[in-house]
Amino acid sequence: MRSVLSDPSRRLLSAAALGASVVCLAALAPATSNASSHREAPLIASTPSLDNTDLYAFVSPDASDTVTVVANWQPFEEPNGGPNFYPFAENTAHDINIDNNGDAKPDVIYRWMFRTIYRNPNTFLYNTGQVTSLSDPDLNIRQFYTLQRITPSGTKSILRTAQVAPSFTGEASMPNYGWLSNQAVTSAGADTRSFAGQSDDAFFADLRVFDLLYGGDLSEVGHDTLKGYNVNTIALQVPKSDLALKGNATRNPVVGIWTTTSRVGASMHGKPGAMQQVSRLGMPLVNEVVIPLGKKNEFNATKPTDDGKFAPYVTNPEVPKLIQAIYKIPAPATPRTDLVEVFLTGVCEACGPVKANLNSQQLNKDVAKKSFVPSEQLRLNMAVPPADNPNRLGVVGGDLAGFPNGRRLTDDVIDVTLQAAEGILLPNPPDAVKTLGDGVDANNVGFRHSFPYVALPNQASVNQN
Repeated sequence: MRSVLSDPSRRLLSAAALGASVVCLAALAPATSNASSHREAPLIASTPSLDNTDLYAFVSPDASDTVTVVANWQPFEEPNGGPNFYPFAENTAHDINIDNNGDAKPDVIYRWMFRTIYRNPNTFLYNTGQVTSLSDPDLNIRQFYTLQRITPSGTKSILRTAQVAPSFTGEASMPNYGWLSNQAVTSAGADTRSFAGQSDDAFFADLRVFDLLYGGDLSEVGHDTLKGYNVNTIALQVPKSDLALKGNATRNPVVGIWTTTSRVGASMHGKPGAMQQVSRLGMPLVNEVVIPLGKKNEFNATKPTDDGKFAPYVTNPEVPKLIQAIYKIPAPATPRTDLVEVFLTGVCEACGPVKANLNSQQLNKDVAKKSFVPSEQLRLNMAVPPADNPNRLGVVGGDLAGFPNGRRLTDDVIDVTLQAAEGILLPNPPDAVKTLGDGVDANNVGFRHSFPYVALPNQASVNQN
């Protein structure tokens, strides 16, 4: 699909109009390196190892009785960033939270906790020779993790000493990195698998959107800003019944999912010695372009049950106003009930062309309707089967198995979010809205066809050219 933002001749501003817009956009000017949730808030930008970058959740395409959740941390990992490279943060809870009854509270938490072991602390080397397996004695820095499943009934340790795939230090050191990465896929019971390790950053986008919405004159589109960078990935594949309310994915197919990072003493207002939430991610781009600068740290520390205080930023969003000021595309009328469904409740019949109750948690037959609490989560209807031919635009492209019904690695969330912000889910949206995008339609490298699905990490320097 051709992007309207890739055709400057159609939407150029006069100098006077651009000048009038600059004042409106001044608050965005410093945020030139943000991504889906990369460096999205002032505090978390200074502690990148704690920073959730992206969350994906989808019915596994090659194991359709299961759901795969992929969560990434630590943005902008330059492949050759030695000598320490990119370990997962220790003394830190990396959580994937599942709400299956719509009350905005976690009913199931999967928690990864990491520890680091050095074979030889008297060398600066990450590896002291060629590494051919995870148990290779030349792998000097090793990480292990425990994986717990936490429910109101108690805590169960699923894995105790699972090993992390190491950072990719280069082809001379790790000539068959794909083998090392696959060794880190660990079984945690029937149809349950876990992975932790480095991968290519699956988020593809031209992030110059933060430079006055692509330069203010449409000159900045079509460049994949995250090409060549890596992230730290946690992936989990579990039976649908492990996530569903009362274990019944047929009666209760919809779940809400979000990730959090919590650490002792890391909060600016938490109690000393307590585990404090410092990063949070459900729907992509919420903290970046929905939550204002003065509320970003607060949002990262907020529980979904308290999301009502952020609702005005969803019902009266800033982005459409900026697009109208710069590119003269009229902003839809407020309040934006369509965006409330996308971000806070799940998509249902009220959303224009969708014409289906898609992933509202109130579809679950055992949910008490009066207890439903709107909150920012990535919602997935597990009853929707994987698409034979996925459309990168997901729901707005007619593919109900895609974003915002969960999120697949191939979903183009920048284009979908731009179109949603401009009213694609409202009745009779303008034709111009249907082609909005950033000119980056796919990841620069292909994904794996089986769990954990993410691509292997990049090895070439980002700045080599």
